[in-house]
Amino acid sequence: MRATIYAWDFFGPHAEGTALHFLRHLETYRESTGAAGCEAGVESAGTGHHAVWCKTPPDADAAIQQLRPHRRRPDAE
Repeated sequence: MRATIYAWDFFGPHAEGTALHFLRHLETYRESTGAAGCEAGVESAGTGHHAVWCKTPPDADAAIQQLRPHRRRPDAE
């Protein structure tokens, strides 16, 4: 089973704070939906950009896709 990495992008001077806020909501959502085995975090591609990522096993894909991620890619591991 190969995991998928989903990402939500935030831009502008408040991107980091917005991403951290979204991450808290994502973790609450994961707990309430029982999306087990997910890992999540925040990364930055440079000034004015932060993204929340969620590494998701196949059985949790449908729950995470409900949040309409901006990007997705297969996990390289």
